[in-house]
Amino acid sequence: MIAHYGFLRLFVRVPAAPGCLSTSAVRTARHYTLSTSRPTPGPKRTVLLVSTLKRNALFILISVVAGLAVAWLVVRLFPGLIQAPPNATAAGVSSPAPAAPRPPETEKPVTPAEADPTSPLLRESGPQGSFSAAVRAAAPAVVSVYTQRTERAPASAFDPFFGPQRPRVQQGLGSGVIVDSQGHIITNHHVIAGSDRIRVQLSDGREADAAVVGSDPGTDLAVLQIQLPKPPVMKLGRSDRVQVGDVVLAIGTPLGLSQTVTHGIVSALGRAQLGVAVYENFIQTDAAINFGNSGGALVDFRGELIGINTAVLGKDLGAEGIGVAIPVDLVRGVMQEIVQHGRVIRGWIGIVTVDVGAEDASRVGLAHAGVAIANLYRDSPALEVGLARRDIIEAVNGAPVRNAQDALARIASHKPGSTVKLEGLRGTRRFSVDVKVIEAPAETAQ
Repeated sequence: MIAHYGFLRLFVRVPAAPGCLSTSAVRTARHYTLSTSRPTPGPKRTVLLVSTLKRNALFILISVVAGLAVAWLVVRLFPGLIQAPPNATAAGVSSPAPAAPRPPETEKPVTPAEADPTSPLLRESGPQGSFSAAVRAAAPAVVSVYTQRTERAPASAFDPFFGPQRPRVQQGLGSGVIVDSQGHIITNHHVIAGSDRIRVQLSDGREADAAVVGSDPGTDLAVLQIQLPKPPVMKLGRSDRVQVGDVVLAIGTPLGLSQTVTHGIVSALGRAQLGVAVYENFIQTDAAINFGNSGGALVDFRGELIGINTAVLGKDLGAEGIGVAIPVDLVRGVMQEIVQHGRVIRGWIGIVTVDVGAEDASRVGLAHAGVAIANLYRDSPALEVGLARRDIIEAVNGAPVRNAQDALARIASHKPGSTVKLEGLRGTRRFSVDVKVIEAPAETAQ
């Protein structure tokens, strides 16, 4: 019994056997019926042609399948081979790239040297978004400050039996910043207060004992000095150019991890009345500041010092990201005073000021909200000219005061022996008085 393939019926005419249907008679049929009698075999030539076509068709089918498989593997393993070049057209033929447009002659490309130095978007050379250049410039001048303080144990009733207790050595940790080639280091007063020994370690591993040049509790600043050749020095920036939102880096030794760098932004300026120091004008930042960061550097994107990291607020209440730093403009003035005189010489007239809001003013019987005199020191210049409690101070030397800290800072900036003019209110009556400025006693800066 011979089977006939439908797809060959248009090309091969097979003679019909007796009792069979011929292919020409059933061109539209999808299959053939078989004869009831045994067909007579066709010519050998026809059989050979059918066999050859079958082999060719099978070869073509296998070739197509193999080609598709190879193409699939190439696409999966080497996808870049089929991507068109950037200057190729849609038809796959490359076309010459269009000439780059010439920039207008009136426009000049901005370079870091020519751009506005106050721009917070300016970056040093390096990967986009990286502050590695600022870190390389600033970090070597940040040092670790190790302190030791001996505490004598209090007398005990058991001393006659066991003898006096041994003194206890308390160790402290902080950070500092080398600010000149003479080895002067700026740090916080609370880092070195009461220390018997201060040792400093530089970023390159060198160590040296540090001497205290002077300290100022009023601003929580201190100046140390080390004797080492060619110490790295940090460039001082300008805090009066700092703006809220500027990116800043905090560098120090938190938890003993030297040369730790964290970053954040300036959250606020002019923070005062925080209870950290007597004279407060802090930069607030959300850059991470932890134990050991005190006295470390707050730098801008150029790697220039803009503040000395001092404290973290509200950590016991679960607050995060509230750190404060002393602005470098204040640091510069305090350092110059300490290096020249061993202490900070401030003007003083003997008043204690507080901020009084509108609600508090009406409650305590004040006619006006503002900066009020809460108390006066005995035998002080302010008492001698007739200033009294509840007087409202509105201006110092003609400049309006923003708050109590601002009033004290303006008075403190005057040299002893000069005079300062205060304007304000006593009840509903305005007054203006000149007060002699003297040097602030040491106890007033505590």
